[in-house]
Amino acid sequence: MARAFLLILDSFGVGGAPDAASFGDEGANTLSHICDHMRLRVPHMASLGLGLAAQLSTGRNPLAEHPLIGQYGVAREVSRGKDTITGHWEIAGVPLSHEWGYFPHAVPAFPQSLIDGIVSRAKLPGLLAMCHASGTEVIEDYGEEHIRTGKPIAYTSADSVLQIAAHEAHFGLDRLYEVCRVTRELTYPMNIGRIIARPFVGERRGDFHRTGHRKDFAVTPPAPTLLETLSKAGRDVVAVGKIGDIYAHVGTGREIKVAGNRAFLDTTLANMDGLGEGGFLMTNFVDFDTEFGHRRDAVGYGRALEAFDAELPRIFAKLRKGDLLVLTADHGNDPTWKGTDHTREQIPVMSYMRGMTPGCFGLRTSFADIGQTIARHLGVGPLGAGTAWDPATPAD
Repeated sequence: MARAFLLILDSFGVGGAPDAASFGDEGANTLSHICDHMRLRVPHMASLGLGLAAQLSTGRNPLAEHPLIGQYGVAREVSRGKDTITGHWEIAGVPLSHEWGYFPHAVPAFPQSLIDGIVSRAKLPGLLAMCHASGTEVIEDYGEEHIRTGKPIAYTSADSVLQIAAHEAHFGLDRLYEVCRVTRELTYPMNIGRIIARPFVGERRGDFHRTGHRKDFAVTPPAPTLLETLSKAGRDVVAVGKIGDIYAHVGTGREIKVAGNRAFLDTTLANMDGLGEGGFLMTNFVDFDTEFGHRRDAVGYGRALEAFDAELPRIFAKLRKGDLLVLTADHGNDPTWKGTDHTREQIPVMSYMRGMTPGCFGLRTSFADIGQTIARHLGVGPLGAGTAWDPATPAD
């Protein structure tokens, strides 16, 4: 029985979203603008159609041409959002029909009733920051005060999110998670998508850095996702990285939490051989987003893409006859764009099976087409949204 592997290159957009202007992102293009800053060498993704997908999206192929061995297309998001949860849920067959709640650009960004509720229920001396901020910068700005006072650092962004940062040793990891659980309960009525625990270490400004013990407290998907559908069908499901958190641990099977793109790749490879027949493995490579997109490091992003691309032959080698590999993204995060937030972009979709006929499956009008295609390939579903293409028969 066929298996499927879905690898999410977090934030790797290819521009061209028709509604980008309404998000303030007209002209954003993660791939193209990385290539403006360096000569990007990703021959294996190019052979899966990455450059051709970029050309389909915006009319420009910024990569050197390579013989096509896979199938490619571009997907357009229908949900009103450009955040991780919205993108992942739509990929898995659950587009959002409503908008999330967001916090205003004010100080404090959070309503006083929410601040008071968190402080009271979590037994805190108070909160710091309480504004829109970059996660790395806000820790630098408030880290020493947090250690001195015991007040967690609370901040948000353009996404529907409330992030709480605290020191792993001075504050405690379990205590941080409990503060986030309290905050999760208090923000359900506000329709906030995620509460994120952001632990860090270090003793003074310039030494602080976040650790791999991040934990997301997400809203439960409103309908069965690809992962839940497969789990209910008794299939082997493996979720690597933050996938379990994104889907609120519903149908996410064996969850393996590791940190860093190298660990994500090694864990993916280590679990490919043992994945059961008809099984599904999904990995999120978050470093592209957190380490390079948000930090506006175009060259660093490019180097990370090259490192990932160099390992793809190891993934190809583990695919059995009938296995489907899909590489895609969940949103954009143009490392040359203003600010530090995600960017509204279309995403590349690259697929590979042994012996497949190379070609193009075109512009997909919903990310949900990805999940629907995988569901059909694995013989489950159909999912509630999306139109599948046939990996064996490309459009051209």
